[in-house]
Amino acid sequence: MVFLFRASRLVDATPPARALLDRIGAPDDDWTRLMRWIGPRFPDAPDRLAMLARLGRVELIGEHGTGSATLRLVAEDLGDRLWRVTLTDPGADHAGIVVDSMTLQAMEEELQLLRGALDQTPMLVWRLDADDRVTWANAAYLRRAEARADGAIGWPLPRLMDAPRPGTNGNIRGRRTAIEDQGIVSWYDCHAHQMGDQVMMFALPADAAVRAERSLRDFVQTLTKTFADLPIGLAIFDQGRNLQLFNPALIDLTRLPTGFLTARPSLFDFLDQLRERRMVPEPKDYRSWRQHMANLESAAATGHHVETWSLPGGQTYRVTGRPHPDGAVAFLFENITSEMSLTRKFRAELLLGAHVLDGLDDALAVFSNTGQLVLSNQAYRSLWGAPPANLADAVAGWQAASPAGPGFQALRDALTATDAPAASGAMAGPQGELLGWTVTTLSGGRRMLRFRAGSAPAIASAQALAALDQAPALIHSLPNAMGAE
Repeated sequence: MVFLFRASRLVDATPPARALLDRIGAPDDDWTRLMRWIGPRFPDAPDRLAMLARLGRVELIGEHGTGSATLRLVAEDLGDRLWRVTLTDPGADHAGIVVDSMTLQAMEEELQLLRGALDQTPMLVWRLDADDRVTWANAAYLRRAEARADGAIGWPLPRLMDAPRPGTNGNIRGRRTAIEDQGIVSWYDCHAHQMGDQVMMFALPADAAVRAERSLRDFVQTLTKTFADLPIGLAIFDQGRNLQLFNPALIDLTRLPTGFLTARPSLFDFLDQLRERRMVPEPKDYRSWRQHMANLESAAATGHHVETWSLPGGQTYRVTGRPHPDGAVAFLFENITSEMSLTRKFRAELLLGAHVLDGLDDALAVFSNTGQLVLSNQAYRSLWGAPPANLADAVAGWQAASPAGPGFQALRDALTATDAPAASGAMAGPQGELLGWTVTTLSGGRRMLRFRAGSAPAIASAQALAALDQAPALIHSLPNAMGAE
């Protein structure tokens, strides 16, 4: 190989030299590409070639590589910035040997690389002849064969598995085969390639894949059993909006034939069948129905979506749409007829209780243990106006609407004191009327306040409070009366 350089640019080269540069293929100039190949083989080359302009000629003998070929590098300064670099095999000089030593060394390096790679790979590699005899195997195959034979193995090499033969196209891919040693089963994915009259076999370890598939299969079976016991109908549609999975509850809720569902209908065919069986709300017209279903599909595909369907038969369904990975979408159908009936009944009872409270003459207000107003009736709102938000606002409203007195102070103490027992008393109302009040402790620390206008207990309490208010004046005037007498 002879190279002729002017500075770092290649001026001329022999065909083997050009082939070497093409094989290097680095995106650098010609000189850098050559130095990239020469550097590992001639460690002193960079320093010696740097002195070529002063020495005029540099000759180096390469180190022995992985093969037996030895290289010699001769660099000459021809003047006018021209350098000639020659690579030869010194062992072939004057011996009539025409072997390309650089090619031989490259082949030996590649051979060692391939041998090392095949010996270090965890997969089993072997070769079969026309009679199915093992004629070559890598280190992993030999180690496995020695482990099964409990010692040294002879020739021909034993066969570890009955691998399938390649088909008419000369290849076979992905056939799974097992090897059992002392009760331990190892799985491999076998690949076969026809090479002339022999076959190269490759067995990739597949234990992790087998465990993952078994775990996935068990998980799917568990989900299937769980879905089968769910009272909620489940329908999962793939990215193309074809039904892929459903549970028995869907058949019971939608009354669709099993054969229709197992045929994997599209989402709109599924919804059309529901419409024909009167299992959807009655639409005004078909166009609005199709638009509504399109909106349902898009809303379910982009995020969580819930609708309540009131069916013509008196049933109520809750339909939930959820997006799934890879563009799939799932719909859940739940019969909430009993739940809606219970809710309506509960609301009716609450409304009845509110009407009963509003029909009472006494003004009622209930405060929580934190002082928040829980409820009030119409009589309270008529007496004191808009209901307050909490006890503090209520006390302020009472004080602003009526003159403060001992009765009001007693009411405030009874409502604000901690763990106060039931109490009663009287106070002036917003119109100056006399109001009797009663505070009763309820469960959970709540307190019920009741106002009653003009009651006998209220009048008696008011008279007693008035007497207490006049008692200091009477006591003060008693000595004056005695002195006058």
